[in-house]
Amino acid sequence: MIGMLIQWVLYAIALLICSRIVPGFVLVGFWPAMIAALVIGFLNATVGFLLKIVTFPLSILTLGIFLLVINALMIMLASGVVRGFHVRGFLPAFFGAIVLAILGMVIRAFTTQSSSS
Repeated sequence: MIGMLIQWVLYAIALLICSRIVPGFVLVGFWPAMIAALVIGFLNATVGFLLKIVTFPLSILTLGIFLLVINALMIMLASGVVRGFHVRGFLPAFFGAIVLAILGMVIRAFTTQSSSS
């Protein structure tokens, strides 16, 4: 349970970092980042999961790059729901998906390493 809370906070921080790196990816504070991380996680676990199953052949043909398109769409959808979180178009969402994927790998590396000790 504590591990999930730590990951939630770390993903919110990753969103804040992303808002500093990617132009057009706007977060106005820590609490909107927390809510956005929760909404993006929920969307990826539900709608995103279904889209990834349906588009699996396309993902194979593009060597997984289409998964970033799906993640960008989930980010755009979340930005329409969460106050204080706004993405100005598909390209900022796509580049945000790339940055979040990289930061997510780092987060998972640190959180799984510390939990296996």
